[in-house]
Amino acid sequence: MKTLKSAGILAMILLMVFALTACGGSTDNASASTSTPAASTESTPAETTSTEATSEPAQAEEITVNVSGSTSVLPLAQEEADAFEAKYPNVRVNVNGGGSSQGVKDVSEGISDIGNTSRNLKDSEKELNLVEHVIAYDGIAVSVHPNNPVSGLTKEQVQGIFKGEITNWKDVGGNDQEIVVISREDGSGTRGAFEEILKLEDESGSLVSDTALIFNGNGGVKAALASKEDAIGYLSLGVVDESVKPLEIDGVGPSVETIKAGDYPVSRPFLMNTPQDTTEGAQMFIDFILSDEGQAIVEEGYITVK
Repeated sequence: MKTLKSAGILAMILLMVFALTACGGSTDNASASTSTPAASTESTPAETTSTEATSEPAQAEEITVNVSGSTSVLPLAQEEADAFEAKYPNVRVNVNGGGSSQGVKDVSEGISDIGNTSRNLKDSEKELNLVEHVIAYDGIAVSVHPNNPVSGLTKEQVQGIFKGEITNWKDVGGNDQEIVVISREDGSGTRGAFEEILKLEDESGSLVSDTALIFNGNGGVKAALASKEDAIGYLSLGVVDESVKPLEIDGVGPSVETIKAGDYPVSRPFLMNTPQDTTEGAQMFIDFILSDEGQAIVEEGYITVK
């Protein structure tokens, strides 16, 4: 009996030892399980690397160039802007009018990056210390029929004719014929330039005679002059051919050379004026206009600076 009892006690002791061993293993497993967060923490550097990868430089920032001023320069400036934006998509050029004086005012006050003028700056404007960029020249040929014996006029005579104060060619050395005055339509840049240069406008508007015949475009004026021996008109130098006769004004005939030299009086420079600290975008735009590509656009209707 004692033997059986001892065997039973031994069995119970072994069972308890086994149970304790099992508990110890469970504790180890729990300990291993709690180590998982540490593994997660170690993955943080990988996330940091991913964040750094997203901080690469973005695409070129868009640049805006604001241009205002002369309405005569405006069409050319807009054509140049269209070509420029096609070449540099990240640069936006906003072109507005307002007149030459307004353009100078805008750029001097920092409202515009470029102020356009269709004339040289006045003495008072030069005091603003702006940088003047001549981008083109505009030459206007005062012309008559080839059979007209008159070969030249003074600026004062041209003014008198277009105002309707001189009405017969004999009064300026021609035949005894009534003068037929031919002008351009309202809104024409050539008309605006012609009237501005010859002081044929005031606060009330155009001073050109109400009896003037109005034609649209240089082509219309040229055709009218070619068919009327007693007519006088004006057109861009670039369209002059043997069908009309350009007149000397104050003893100087219209040509690329006399216009570039500033000798022919019915001409003017087209300027883009900027402050001394010209913005990057404005300088890019002006450099483009003065390049061969930009001057090719100028050549389509004006006189290049090169």
